Amino acid sequence: MIQLVIIAVYLTLLLGLGLVASLLFTGTKRDYMLASHSIGPFLLLMSLFGTTMTAFALVGSSGEAFKEGIGVYGMLASSSGIIHSLCFFVIGVKLWSFGKRYGYSTQIQYFRDRLDNDLIGLLLFPILVGLIIPYLLVGVISSGVVIQSMTGGAFPELFKTDNPGTNGGLPPWIGSLVICLVVLGYVFFGGMRGTAWANAFQTIVFMVLGLVTFVVIAYKLGGQDSLMDNLRVASEALSEDKATRVGMSKTKFFAYLLIPLSVGMFPHIFQHWLTAKSAASFKLPVVAHPIFIMIVWIPCVLIGVWATTSLVPTNPPLPKINGTDVVNANAVLPFLVKTQTNDILGGLLTAGILAAIMSSLDSQFLSLGTMFENDLITHYLGKDRFSDGQQILITRGFIVAIVAVTYLLSLSNPSSVFALGVWCFSGFSSLFPLVFAALYWRRLTLLGALAGIAATVVCWSILFYQSGFGTDRTYSVDITLGGTTYETMPVVIIFLCSLVSMVLVSLVTQPPRQEVLDKFFPSDAG
Repeated sequence: MIQLVIIAVYLTLLLGLGLVASLLFTGTKRDYMLASHSIGPFLLLMSLFGTTMTAFALVGSSGEAFKEGIGVYGMLASSSGIIHSLCFFVIGVKLWSFGKRYGYSTQIQYFRDRLDNDLIGLLLFPILVGLIIPYLLVGVISSGVVIQSMTGGAFPELFKTDNPGTNGGLPPWIGSLVICLVVLGYVFFGGMRGTAWANAFQTIVFMVLGLVTFVVIAYKLGGQDSLMDNLRVASEALSEDKATRVGMSKTKFFAYLLIPLSVGMFPHIFQHWLTAKSAASFKLPVVAHPIFIMIVWIPCVLIGVWATTSLVPTNPPLPKINGTDVVNANAVLPFLVKTQTNDILGGLLTAGILAAIMSSLDSQFLSLGTMFENDLITHYLGKDRFSDGQQILITRGFIVAIVAVTYLLSLSNPSSVFALGVWCFSGFSSLFPLVFAALYWRRLTLLGALAGIAATVVCWSILFYQSGFGTDRTYSVDITLGGTTYETMPVVIIFLCSLVSMVLVSLVTQPPRQEVLDKFFPSDAG
């Protein structure tokens, strides 16, 4: 019950933060969606980092490290630190400048102008929404698993399960519902300002408490007097396949380098970029983001591999999936937090895990509401037909609908947060050539862009179907060259299909109008 009370207090604080942010709300659409372009370097850093560090990074990375070993860090964390910052600098600053100059609030507004076509939004909107739904599911599912694991024993007669570790805990459907309602509350009332404030607060919470989690668990498992001695004991207990990436295919390992490119096409990241007060606000995020990723990922991955050793107690056992012998990797992190810490610290650390989850959900919900209102309703029905208040109401209404749909889909409870996240990121990464070419390649044409988008959708759908809609966690694509077979990730095939289709079709179709080129490549005009 102590953990449950601490979680409840933390969630109440978040709702209060959203209500306080709403007191500064000016009532305009621009303020609700973009915080009136008032976000400085620190808040921008915290918003971007908090938004990118999701349940995929905490719960998912620990679970995947439990299965695959220490190589998970190299696969995603080290490359993400560099590539995310590169995207902020190469993509973010230029999109911010166009957004500031031409009044954009969403990606689709930019692509409509750049590709000189009004209907491109009707194609992009369902694709972006369809790809972001799995991303939302990652957070919603993880929150339910975490809360059930941490509240185990609170209601032993009311919520019985076959596993001693989760018996009596709040069922995932209740925990996920509560998290959805809390996030909906402060996004609904606070808008982008409330989201930015909540992200900053939650980023500090999960970074500080994440480090505390790491140190406490290291001392508990190692049983030594110093942190370094405990790290040595825990490391020596690892088997070779967990302590190295000997069991990982090299081609599959390097294929993951494409995954972090997804940040360049995330709708919610685009919206956060537009909130910046100036181009100088990007300096701190570009420099500090890789450091922050290291601070968060290293503890999570190490905790995941430590869970495979004999140092971890077997009573209660690690939670299973539906009572079977398969360990629920999504529950590895909350399990160790609960069994290796006291009740008060366990409750605080749970709040830290939930902070990482919610700091992404809020931005994603808001971005979808913004796209629906900007790119469908007011764009096609006319801005003059709706006041700012009505446009905000439409945005809020769609956010409520998306929250409801996501929650209902989460009840199906996919087994792997990591696998679900990878498929989502693969789709966004494969659209990265589109945004990069739009910003830097004058020869990009509408038909070339459409070809790249179509190739992405078709290829992604076929491979996703072949993987059992993401249920086959080990699904990969084998490529045979010169008699040698290489194992690689689906993202490589999808990315190449998208890139080649876009470039070839653009080269054989009519170039963009000069007026469009002058607008987006002013240094080349004349």
